[in-house]
Amino acid sequence: MRSAYERPAAGEPATHEIEIKRSRFICWVARATTEDEAREVVQAARDAYPDARHHCSAFIVHVDGAQPIERSSDDGEPSGTAGKPMLEVLKGSGMLDVVAVVIRYFGGVKLGTGGLVSAYTDAVSAALEQVRRTTREVRELATVDLPHAEAGRIEAELRAAGVDVVDVAYGRAATYTLAFAPGERERVDALLAAATHGGAEAKDAGHRWVERGG
Repeated sequence: MRSAYERPAAGEPATHEIEIKRSRFICWVARATTEDEAREVVQAARDAYPDARHHCSAFIVHVDGAQPIERSSDDGEPSGTAGKPMLEVLKGSGMLDVVAVVIRYFGGVKLGTGGLVSAYTDAVSAALEQVRRTTREVRELATVDLPHAEAGRIEAELRAAGVDVVDVAYGRAATYTLAFAPGERERVDALLAAATHGGAEAKDAGHRWVERGG
């Protein structure tokens, strides 16, 4: 299973427009975490530019435990001149959970097969430069009970060592949920042992995706 990847930050699409032989190519690049979300972005572009000749699209969506979903559409352009080149640019970006839509207003001059491929490639490449990226990564989780009097000090030591505290529940003890990179459990156990003089032991709590940056 892929343990980390980049994707666009949440929010409005990044946009860029180019003009080639009087044809306008307006590109949107946005986050889409499901196939339905990707299609919603495409529909939003259709709604925003209802009089455009084409609304070509491509997207790549992460799926846990499986290959990413990849789709593209030429939307009336000659086969292979729009959607596939757009998809190749997205794949080259290294991002997942990403959708690109290129809205074309035809300017009256045909560009030919090579010209179309170049135009759609350039439109997506330029829009990708505007995208704020975040990193989504798997973090292992563990819980540990700490005495209230020592919890603040121990938490500070763990954070300083790069261990994330993602939740705290207060009861008879302070129950901390810790998140750390896969393969770091032994290091976390050693940090806890040193901070608590062997008085606290962490318990496995599965894993989850976390997002950084953006």
